Amino acid sequence: MEGDGFTILREDELERSGRWSLVRRSLGVAAFGLNVVELEPGYTLPEHDETERDQEEVFLVLAGSATMVVGGEEHPAPAGTYVRVEPHLRRTMRNDGSEPARVLILSAPCSSGYEPMDWA
Repeated sequence: MEGDGFTILREDELERSGRWSLVRRSLGVAAFGLNVVELEPGYTLPEHDETERDQEEVFLVLAGSATMVVGGEEHPAPAGTYVRVEPHLRRTMRNDGSEPARVLILSAPCSSGYEPMDWA
């Protein structure tokens, strides 16, 4: 559903590309990256950093259990885990379990100029 200045979509309405739900593109978000990836058992996201794009990333495990690897160090990441990673650090996420894991990934340039509200 689209209205004047807003879009509402259900998960099954999002554009897909393989294991990715393209949330940003489907909603028309321009200020930050926002996608959901399904990690099937044994799958690992490509290791990378965001130095060139100066992007901070946040990973939120929505379902299942994953392992976050930051700078070569492994961190358990069950559902409900939030992980923030600075641009210069190498990172990946993998699913070592027997069930799929769903992960929301948000990203934005550190220079975006975001200013939080006083209460936040």
